[in-house]
Amino acid sequence: MTSAVSNFKLHLIEQFKHALQTVAPDFPGNPEIVIERPKQSHHGDYACNLAMQLAKPLRKSPRDIAQALIAAMPASPVIEKVEIAGAGFINVFIAPFAKQEVIHAILNSGESFGQVNTGQGRKLQVEFVSANPTGPLHVGHGRGAAVGDCLCRVLAKAGWDVTREFYYNDAGAQIDNLTRSVQLRCKGITPDHPTWPEDGYRGDYIIDIADAFMAKDAIDGDYQHVKASGNADDLESIRQYAVAYLRREQDLDLQAFKVSFDVYSLESALYTDGKVEAAVQKLIASGHTYESEGALWLRTTDFGDDKDRVMRKTDGGYTYFVPDVAYHLDKWQRGFSKVINEQGADHHSTITRVRAGLQALDVGIPKGWPDYVLHQMVTVLRNGEEVKISKRAGSYVTLRDLIDEVGCDATRYFLAARHPDTQLVFDIDLAKSQSNENPVYYIQYAHARVYSVLAQWGGEISSLLANDLSVLDSDYEKMLLQRMIDFPQVVESAAQEMSPHLVAFYLKDLAADFHSYYNASRFLVEDEKIKLARLALIAACAQVMKNGLDLLGVSAPEKM
Repeated sequence: MTSAVSNFKLHLIEQFKHALQTVAPDFPGNPEIVIERPKQSHHGDYACNLAMQLAKPLRKSPRDIAQALIAAMPASPVIEKVEIAGAGFINVFIAPFAKQEVIHAILNSGESFGQVNTGQGRKLQVEFVSANPTGPLHVGHGRGAAVGDCLCRVLAKAGWDVTREFYYNDAGAQIDNLTRSVQLRCKGITPDHPTWPEDGYRGDYIIDIADAFMAKDAIDGDYQHVKASGNADDLESIRQYAVAYLRREQDLDLQAFKVSFDVYSLESALYTDGKVEAAVQKLIASGHTYESEGALWLRTTDFGDDKDRVMRKTDGGYTYFVPDVAYHLDKWQRGFSKVINEQGADHHSTITRVRAGLQALDVGIPKGWPDYVLHQMVTVLRNGEEVKISKRAGSYVTLRDLIDEVGCDATRYFLAARHPDTQLVFDIDLAKSQSNENPVYYIQYAHARVYSVLAQWGGEISSLLANDLSVLDSDYEKMLLQRMIDFPQVVESAAQEMSPHLVAFYLKDLAADFHSYYNASRFLVEDEKIKLARLALIAACAQVMKNGLDLLGVSAPEKM
């Protein structure tokens, strides 16, 4: 008996959809069919509460509806039995052979196993990192980079057409402070001098920029070409060079972090291209603005804000949220049906006013667009004490500090492995340790253990595709197999909830199941049937580990 089903959840959703058309063909709306994993194994492999949802509108007992749904479900080769539990829950048991055949599906699918299609090829843009080009990336930027990049990987796996974007705030007071700081260093003036601006930048990197500027250094890249004039009185040349220098430095840090972008946007371009002024004129034309006290205001209270906001100040300059509205209008005009901004928690106060501004444009942007994922602060510990200062940055721990000390893999995993909305403690000593307490080591070691066994065996993984798997019936094997079966659902949940940390949680559990199986079992046994079946199981497990680690941007070593 064979089955081509590898995603049982999707299969059951289709089964219940068909049954619903028979039981309630005229049912209004489109009820969500939720398939969940029961907490206790004796309740089956999957459970559905559809009968409970239908009871009130159909004015029937949930158990009666459940019975009707079960009777109307099409014949399925993978369903062993279906039971009604409690008030009307439907519990589904999957046939053991169907679960076992998922091993072959994993080995055949390879890197594509876990792919789901909730995105259906729709265009989606994720903006993340978006650090001001005023200094090296700090550990907070690193968390944004890890969460944003992992989110992009998960969303692509879930069938979205993902565009990764970096937005540079290269205009405003912070850039003026950077320019002035570099100029003073060019003239030999240090931060302890009374002329040093209060908000000036003091890290050693300012010295590096000044030295390179005075040496008339040139910066050439795919998207920028800037040559320093070497004139310490040329503020515009200093500004252009300093921004370009730091953009290049941030790019190198992100490359070391295995993060790349499809689009780079500049705040300054929104002004030079007339997009800020065009957005302001749209807002005025929509009737949601008014003049008061010499300033132009947006009536954001019409869209849920706690007070109206100034758009154009009395000096003629725009407040900072106006270019944000223009930038997001540009995103909408580029055709993104979904936009996610991954930013620090300090951006929370801007969400309401940006959304209000977009609603006020009256161009059809949905309420609640765009989505936001906000990450909390990161505390770095070494020897149990907080690390606060990097010599190069002057006042904070840089992303490069962590990469250089613990490596890219550990840095990415630790920064992405918690819900973004929680405070994160990055323990350098734990991240460097080769122990079971270090989750990234624990997972990678499980993957390497599989390849150690396969190397001892010496055969080709492709030769495991036609083997009988019916002997895989121990509790360890059933637990490991079910965990692997759950992987596509984890991808789907991580994408829908915009929570890539769910993949990190899953991988820890998968590694734990494997290590337990490894410690309790022998693989290269004399019985050829058992040996090949167990090898197929762990080879499939390694493939799922690799696919999951790839979603986190973490390597899957074959030797450790």
